[in-house]
Amino acid sequence: MKSPYPLSRALVVERTWPVFLDLTVATALLAGFYAILWVAKFWFSGAVPEVEIYRSPSHLPLYAFYSTVRIFVAYLLSLAFAVGYGYTAAYNRRLEALMIATLDILQSIPVLSFLPGVMLAMMSLFPSRQLGIELGAILLIFTGEVWNMAFSFYSSLKSIPRELQEACQINRFSAMQRLFQLELPYATIGLVWNSMVSVASGWFFLMVCEMFPVGSRNFRLPGLGSYLQTAASNGDYHAMVWGLITMMLIVVLTDQLLWRPLIAWSDKFKFENVESADRVTSPILHLIRNSNMLAAVQRHTLVPLGEATYRWLAHRELRHSPGDSPKTSSRRTTAIYVVVGVVAIATVGVAAFHALMLLRQIHRHDLLGLLVGAAATFLRVNVSLLLASAWTIPVGVLIGFHPRLASITQPLAQIAASFPATAFFPVILVLLIKAGLGLGIGSIALMMLGTQWYILFNVIAGAMAIPSDLKEVADLFHFSSLQRWTTVILPGIFPFLITGLVTASGGAWNASIVAEYFELKNHTLRTVGLGERISAASSDGNFPILLAATIIMALMVVTINRLVWRPLYRLAETKYKLEG
Repeated sequence: MKSPYPLSRALVVERTWPVFLDLTVATALLAGFYAILWVAKFWFSGAVPEVEIYRSPSHLPLYAFYSTVRIFVAYLLSLAFAVGYGYTAAYNRRLEALMIATLDILQSIPVLSFLPGVMLAMMSLFPSRQLGIELGAILLIFTGEVWNMAFSFYSSLKSIPRELQEACQINRFSAMQRLFQLELPYATIGLVWNSMVSVASGWFFLMVCEMFPVGSRNFRLPGLGSYLQTAASNGDYHAMVWGLITMMLIVVLTDQLLWRPLIAWSDKFKFENVESADRVTSPILHLIRNSNMLAAVQRHTLVPLGEATYRWLAHRELRHSPGDSPKTSSRRTTAIYVVVGVVAIATVGVAAFHALMLLRQIHRHDLLGLLVGAAATFLRVNVSLLLASAWTIPVGVLIGFHPRLASITQPLAQIAASFPATAFFPVILVLLIKAGLGLGIGSIALMMLGTQWYILFNVIAGAMAIPSDLKEVADLFHFSSLQRWTTVILPGIFPFLITGLVTASGGAWNASIVAEYFELKNHTLRTVGLGERISAASSDGNFPILLAATIIMALMVVTINRLVWRPLYRLAETKYKLEG
């Protein structure tokens, strides 16, 4: 039976739905404002380095809130750093080689190697406030999130098609216009998927960053990571289950409220001539796009501000100091480089002198043990990369080619990537010991659990970025599976795959600190490796060994990058660069 009032009902829905959307957005903004006030109140309270962690599930909402804030503050810092660092490295030929080498070194340094210096520095800056300890933990999470994003943005900038760059030059875009209208949109897909794996990496290292010793002092922050570590140390599996369920809920909510809208939004930046018929959708993105309040803010604030900024930049280009000759500008640039170089050399010289003073305390047998451990960790890292690549490449391509499948598998991958493997590692160890194996094999499994997601998410991003017209050409000419892989898929995902392998390699070295040294109740399980030496040295406050092990790890990673990954990067920038 038809409704007697179809028109009136439609009018009610039409009028009330925008109001509902605006109320939802306003409620979310008010909740965010209240959360900021709560965090500020806690951070600016008196410093409490060692907070008591309660294992009751009733404390989990507050612990989860604190951990989520730390991870996403670290993510925002990582995003800003990645864009600035990647942009400078891509366009400054004088500094490019040095900056990429520095990035190689930094991504290979484990979190625990940063830990003592970062915490002591933050505590000295804010000695009487909780802010110092919180910033220390955030910076530690930052060191686990930032490097793959910086590599992703740098790789995207180096692979921008030549015709798009020429279009910017013809239209005389300023650097700011080029950044916001070409470079950031072109790099968006890679940045979004690397953002997901970065946040997942933050969850993975959360147990290390919220509860740790520095010499004779113990730091323990209220959070989900310290809750899980406390539960694991006491063998409280009931609390561990509650903690892991809470983490899964956070990951699923983050996926639905943040990552799914970003993936749907970033799909419009795909470089293609034919629009794909199968698009990712998001109810949250629909809500944002249909909110009258946000539309009014954009129409009356963001759009006029953007137009005024671009207009100012255009006038600035026209009246750009005619009195300054290219030679004068070149002299100024050279002078700045000289000053920066002198300051950098002086800083490095002072740091190197103090490092040599510490390294003099290391005996020959300690150095031999470090080299043996480096060889063992090198073998485990490469085995974990091979095993991870064997399944992540085909699965990543399958997900990237089917957006509907991606909408189902992406939350599952996010949960798996965010899952702190150290929380259930005792179960893996028990099974391995019963099978007659030890921590040497178990450490490979833990490295894979922490690093395979770098490869998977980059392969998904690469597969999604392949233009739809190339796929249609392959269908039109009835390419075989082998032809698709050799002529479309592998060349299309190659730049993304190299970025994933580079960051996964650095992540595997970083994960060795928790894979080769594990504390279970009152027992410490360890296996020969460089990560084991770093963890033991950090726990014992043995700074000479910690420094030497970190230097050896950084040198090994940089050497591998120079001999293997850097030539592959150049190949991605030349032969497999997508151009019309």
